Amino acid sequence: MKKYNMYVYIIFIFFSFTFTQKLIIPMDQSQNDHLKAYGIAFFALNNKINVDWLLNYKGGSFMIDNNSIIKNECILRGVSYNEINATQINNIYQSIEENNMDIVLLEKEPKIAVYSPPDKLPWDDAVTLALSYAEIKYTVIFDHEVLTDKLSEYDWLHLHHEDFTGQYGKFYKNYRNKPWYKKMEQDFNKIARDHDFSSVHNLKKAVALKIKEYIVNGGFMFAMCSATDSFDIALAAHKTDIAAAVFDGTPIDSDYYSKLDFNNAIAFENYILYTDPMIYEYSSIDFPPSHMPRTKGAEADYFTLFEFSAKWDPVPTMLTQNHVSIINGFMGQSTGFNEKYLKDYILIMGEDPASEQVKYIHGNAGKGTFTFLGGHDPEDYKHYVGDPATDLSIHRNSPGYRLILNNVLFPAARKKKRKT
Repeated sequence: MKKYNMYVYIIFIFFSFTFTQKLIIPMDQSQNDHLKAYGIAFFALNNKINVDWLLNYKGGSFMIDNNSIIKNECILRGVSYNEINATQINNIYQSIEENNMDIVLLEKEPKIAVYSPPDKLPWDDAVTLALSYAEIKYTVIFDHEVLTDKLSEYDWLHLHHEDFTGQYGKFYKNYRNKPWYKKMEQDFNKIARDHDFSSVHNLKKAVALKIKEYIVNGGFMFAMCSATDSFDIALAAHKTDIAAAVFDGTPIDSDYYSKLDFNNAIAFENYILYTDPMIYEYSSIDFPPSHMPRTKGAEADYFTLFEFSAKWDPVPTMLTQNHVSIINGFMGQSTGFNEKYLKDYILIMGEDPASEQVKYIHGNAGKGTFTFLGGHDPEDYKHYVGDPATDLSIHRNSPGYRLILNNVLFPAARKKKRKT
């Protein structure tokens, strides 16, 4: 009997050791491909395998049950991982408990939508580049889907570099005679007519209001570059005409400023609009302004991420996970945000310490959230119209692109924070 019990004990220890083994995907400097590591997390969720997101532990590492499918996928995608045993797992839990760290349980793959025009325009979108490189599935939607209430089918929405003010991206001065610009005008006017709007700016403002409704009802929205301030301006200008006659054939409302409804906007207020179609800028929100000469180059341009309490502020902690805290700056039509125009409740997550530029912000609207990141492409300091797409295989450890993918993964957590 004693010998039998000993065998049972040994078998119990063996199986306990085996089934408590896990895989850890480090997200510190030891990771070979940070961007594809996010794709592994999505791959696991797609295969009904839960993922522990270890906030502030080695750059926001992922821990997954030891699984040959996950290991093989890591090898195929060039993602670094380590197998850890029960003792190592307990050491991780203890470290998390004693430091500014926590664990968020990811259980369900979020359904991703990208708001983008169906025809390719002569510029690329950093988010779709990141999603494609990380091998994360997404669906492209546009005005028709938004206006016919399809947004509720998605957990997370990204706004491509769209102009929600109906001014065609403020490209009039330099590109109005280009074939792609003329086609954009034709396509957008057709969509407006199809949906019974008298102008493109009325169409786009209606779309912005629908997207706000999506957020208020619990959606997660992320935007970069001109999709940030133009979206918020469209919400504020929903009762007035701020588009010059070259865009819609009618003059700007002479009393437009008094009709701006900043209470309807979600992020900015009290800014100055630039309604001149010859100015490549929407408003004084953008800092530094795109239409003014710049005094510093890429070598002097950077922003810093704030550190948040993982146990008390899990949302901004998730959104700022990175292997560095200082990130190279990058320009765009909307490069950053002037702090003095932010609404009081906006959370600043990244800023240029040498100026008034806020680069990375987050806020709540109703049951949902929104996050804005200034700039166009984290790995192309000045990305001009017509420039080739950034090759992320040579930027696989990009801290700026990690901020984008933090946002994509964030809805998988919802509010299911797990105590250690």
